[in-house]
Amino acid sequence: MHRQFLLPFAAWLIGLAIATTPCARAQAGPDIFVTPIPGSPFSAVINVERSMVRPDGSAANVKTFRNIARDSKGRIYNEGRNLVPVSDSSTPQVFRIHLYDPQTRLSTFLFPSEHTYSARTVNRPPATVPPALLQASPSGPTLPQNDFAKEEDLGTREIEGVQAHGVLETQPIPAENGSGKDIIVTDEYWYSAELRINLIIKHNDPRSGSATLTVAHVTRTEPDPALFEIPAGYKPAGSGKPAPE
Repeated sequence: MHRQFLLPFAAWLIGLAIATTPCARAQAGPDIFVTPIPGSPFSAVINVERSMVRPDGSAANVKTFRNIARDSKGRIYNEGRNLVPVSDSSTPQVFRIHLYDPQTRLSTFLFPSEHTYSARTVNRPPATVPPALLQASPSGPTLPQNDFAKEEDLGTREIEGVQAHGVLETQPIPAENGSGKDIIVTDEYWYSAELRINLIIKHNDPRSGSATLTVAHVTRTEPDPALFEIPAGYKPAGSGKPAPE
């Protein structure tokens, strides 16, 4: 019902790390979608904590953070940073930056280590709310009840100076062969109608691990316009020509 958030112009995932690598890129999983809506500028940080269950039952615990921003035109800036072990005090490296302009529908990915970029125009208008998350609207659930999951209204609370509405979805997975305890998978969302983004996402599946994404340090002012432009000297991917200054 609300498992997939990956759209061409969406915030990409900072996902589960491969357990044997000390510093990893992203894989599929829950993410905070930065909606490209005009008239509501802000900048913030998304803190990411993930735990992946290894085949031997042990856990690999990793973390990262991402800077995000949206200007008054609805343009978005969204970083992708490497995942690092929770014990690592270094700053995770930026490996990709996503820019999106809802007026032109131009979606651009910057690759800082190579000083290159790729850009394309998407065919459809952007979503203005997180995909399929209408059940977290301030008025309560607005999607049909899922017959295989229980949804609990968590009410409202203030997060980062704005009101957010919470929903908890619980999905029991029957134990195999009728023995043992059922597996309980949970997804928790706290959605801000004012900013039109989720401020918190929590996912837990005992079979694969957990993820917590939290929006912090929200600033409700106009971000630096330079964030939304291709930096001087960047070249199109696969080309030797730099971006125009």
